[in-house]
Amino acid sequence: MINWNGVFPALTTKFHQDGSLDFDTFFLNVDAQLAAGVDGIILGGTLGESSVLSTAEKQDLTRRTIEYVAGRVPVVLNIAEGSTHEAVQRAREAQEIGAAGLMLLPAMRYPTDHRETVAYFTAVAQSTPLPIMIYNNPVDYKTLVTLEMFDELLDTCPNIQAVKESTRDISNVTRMATRYGDRLHILGGVDTLALEALVMGAHGWVAGLVCAFPRETVAIFHLVKEGRIEEARAIYRWFLPLLELDIHPKLVQYIKLAEQLAGIGTEYVRAPRLTLVGEERERVTALIEHGIATRPTLPTFATEPAQAVAHAE
Repeated sequence: MINWNGVFPALTTKFHQDGSLDFDTFFLNVDAQLAAGVDGIILGGTLGESSVLSTAEKQDLTRRTIEYVAGRVPVVLNIAEGSTHEAVQRAREAQEIGAAGLMLLPAMRYPTDHRETVAYFTAVAQSTPLPIMIYNNPVDYKTLVTLEMFDELLDTCPNIQAVKESTRDISNVTRMATRYGDRLHILGGVDTLALEALVMGAHGWVAGLVCAFPRETVAIFHLVKEGRIEEARAIYRWFLPLLELDIHPKLVQYIKLAEQLAGIGTEYVRAPRLTLVGEERERVTALIEHGIATRPTLPTFATEPAQAVAHAE
């Protein structure tokens, strides 16, 4: 079971300069996330450069992360495949490895219609008992998961439990909350609309800039949930120029550079992505360095114990 509440970082995958996986730096970042009080971690998403990882690398990353986290928070694996068959295979493998749940995108490359989208999600959901969060991002992935699709999916697939709401339509949080109540947990998936989504009742935040700024991200979430909106808004206003890095086509390069400048990551990416150069690098670096230099003093807030069981010695 996953309690789909709180901050779930969509972690970047760390590489050495030669492109090989860098687990030392990856776990340095994981430590920072856990110390800040995140409620789960997500592997293999857009920020995780899923499209340039082999299946074996994704499995190795998932297996090692589960072992390292040791039950402190749930480890969720993203599935982004072009065929139903491959998606089902990845779901079964994730279960075998020990992932706590899945984040599931619609089929890649081909924009499915209503019947095909429902059939795709249903096939994957029925292939595993793992809890699933649907990733609804029509802006980047061209398939809108409509409320009518969710009606069918929630009726037939009890393990579809949450949605990463990335439609950019903030009213969709209210529509889903009104329509589904606690049957569907809503997690804001766009950093620049995160505060708005939380204020409108989202249960959590699948975050990007959390990779470089975990404490500030977690603080905003808890302050909103405690009704301390003015305090949350003050941090969010400082954060927004940085959060806008999350909605750029080069979000991976931008956020990895932020992780490096914050001391909890490196900027290395895999081709076809390239690290930043020239005026673009100078501009983004200046933005990030200004954010680091002006980091707000965070207020104290109540936190609940980690939702997952503690690691048994």
